Amino acid sequence: MLDITIKYFSDDMERIELIDGKSDWFDLRAFEDVTLAKGEAALIPLGVAMKLPDGYEAHIAPRSSTFKNFGIIQTNSVGVVDNSYSGDQDMWRMPVLAMRDTIIHKGDRICQFRIFEKQPVITFTEVDHLTGPDRGGFGSTGTR
Repeated sequence: MLDITIKYFSDDMERIELIDGKSDWFDLRAFEDVTLAKGEAALIPLGVAMKLPDGYEAHIAPRSSTFKNFGIIQTNSVGVVDNSYSGDQDMWRMPVLAMRDTIIHKGDRICQFRIFEKQPVITFTEVDHLTGPDRGGFGSTGTR
């Protein structure tokens, strides 16, 4: 089991916990109210900072309901927080773009994260030809 050191930027924040049986991702909440006009971008503060163990990183992604509920998209698709982002003021944030006028309230669940092991050291061996069969192009597995 990994032990992760976490700092909450407010005593009244709801604490992060895993909801057993539903997912192995953890929800994150907006740390403050954020009002956005359509087309406006923002870094939504999430109210936490963590010291991840060496060799691990966190991936932050929108919740499945984030676009429906708030009309925002995460601008970098998936946010990666490596273990060096661990200072006392290194609050996690979610970069978003508003697709409509919206208000995100403090405490709204807007994204989720999961901890991953970092990629191992990899070397590449260059060849002139690969031995696998050609699949026929990008998106070639069909729709069914």
